[in-house]
Amino acid sequence: MKKIILSLMAGMVLFTSCDLLNPNPIDTFTEDNYFTSEANVEKYTNYFYSEWSGYGNNGSYGDFYFPTLNDNQAVTGLSGWNFKAVSASDGTWNACYTEIRRANILLKHIDNVEMPGASASYYKALAHLYRGWQHFCLVRKFGDCYWVNKELMPQDVTILYGARHNRNVVMDSVLADLNFAVETMGTKNADSKTAYNIHVANAIKSRVCLFEGTYAKYHQKDAARAEKYLNEAIAASNAIIESGKFALTDGAEGYRANYNSLDLSKNTEMIMFKKYILGVLPHATQDYCCGSTQTHGLSKAAFNAYLKKDGTLADKNDDHGVLGTEGYDNGKPVIYGLLEARDPRLAQQIDGYLAYVGNGRKRYEGMKGQETVAENTSSTGYGILKFDEPATEGKYRQATNGNETDGPIFWLAEILLNHAEACAELGKDAEAKTSLNKLRKRAGMPDYAPVNDPANDAALINGGTAVNDLVWEVRRERRIELMFDNNDRHWSLIRWKELKRLDTNLYPDQTKGAWIDASWPIDTKNVKLDANGYIDCQTTEPRVFEEKHYLAPIPSGQIALNPEIGQNPGWE
Repeated sequence: MKKIILSLMAGMVLFTSCDLLNPNPIDTFTEDNYFTSEANVEKYTNYFYSEWSGYGNNGSYGDFYFPTLNDNQAVTGLSGWNFKAVSASDGTWNACYTEIRRANILLKHIDNVEMPGASASYYKALAHLYRGWQHFCLVRKFGDCYWVNKELMPQDVTILYGARHNRNVVMDSVLADLNFAVETMGTKNADSKTAYNIHVANAIKSRVCLFEGTYAKYHQKDAARAEKYLNEAIAASNAIIESGKFALTDGAEGYRANYNSLDLSKNTEMIMFKKYILGVLPHATQDYCCGSTQTHGLSKAAFNAYLKKDGTLADKNDDHGVLGTEGYDNGKPVIYGLLEARDPRLAQQIDGYLAYVGNGRKRYEGMKGQETVAENTSSTGYGILKFDEPATEGKYRQATNGNETDGPIFWLAEILLNHAEACAELGKDAEAKTSLNKLRKRAGMPDYAPVNDPANDAALINGGTAVNDLVWEVRRERRIELMFDNNDRHWSLIRWKELKRLDTNLYPDQTKGAWIDASWPIDTKNVKLDANGYIDCQTTEPRVFEEKHYLAPIPSGQIALNPEIGQNPGWE
């Protein structure tokens, strides 16, 4: 018999890579003798939480701050795409199928475990939810993939050695899994902000269905399919909004409190968050923002996306800083005036002091407990402030394993954005504006009004059609509200079919940073300035868009095991 596809068959041992479930040797248990109690089922599902990386574990990267590939941050040495060549293996491909198997094993045994009916329904719903999410992650990255709804064995040759299933077939099965989950999850853990529950299920459905609905509209040109999924996104979002369980935090500072709080348990906006505890499970996101290593700064392209406080469009050259005249900022480049004039969220996301190599700045200078904080610099001069919590003592703020601010996973702002976008795409303008304006009010911005933005350029939209103003402003709001969050910008550009915006020849502002006056008496020898005085992070070849970049290549190792799997277009 041919070799088994390793990723699909991974997890033949019940507890592969799952130390959380069992302190004893993994060969102590088998499927048949483990699933004997609700307590064991609960332990088994603990591993489902590893899907959400939050701010990462210890020094590992999480879902925030560091970009996968987008136009919000400019990094020195910016070049290329995530995939320049076909690799032999892929972590997403392997991990997702391992987790799908894990969910299917639970579904195989759950009906034989003695437990109250409500608990059985909950765990069955959780397995469907988790299985659906993992398949979605595969489709989002690779397109066509295998739909696997049972524990695969070597004799399942149709799947193991067959062609991939069409993405529409897979996503319709994903939707069925998600709908099963929201219909049967029940009330277990309904008040928890750290456990799977009905609200988390709806949040996942909201995110997944918005992606698929907009993908169907802009990639597949399938109006009926787009309408179906966008309405499902609206339904899931409304279930959360109308539950009365969640409310936006107050004001621009309340906005930032979603990201730099030591305890999110009382945060009204949180649907699900990841708890961090110093010495138990810390992270390094604050360290990325205030350590001595140069950080990934906000791009000029992103800076120019922020409207003025009155809701009007700022001139693209209205981003010139000045030299400070008081205190620690005396004679140093600052942009406090620019921040004051823009959407208040900008001042909660970046520092007003321009810090770059050769001109660093120790944030919170003179504060007790902050004496050990290093001078921070940014690739673009714009220092990331959003995730930094000054109440954390300096020695921990810049320690890779010393950060304990809680990490948001799902929260109300994203749900309102999902709802607004789905409604705007379907022409339900009043409903879209209602959700959009809630976020604007929290930020201190006026209600929606058209701005006629020249950036809404059909030439940069791969479908070749500019969107209407409401859709465009919902997209702007998403970019601003979720700046540096969850690689959201990357996945949004994909589903909108706007990856062309990442071509640096077409849109060079994504490689630029802050404006620096060469006549200022400050050190600029360590930064590259373009002809107009902007920090230029483009030090290697331009990033050129190709249509193939919408899908990652199938790992060559998988094709070697099963040639029927095929390769994605452009990667052959």
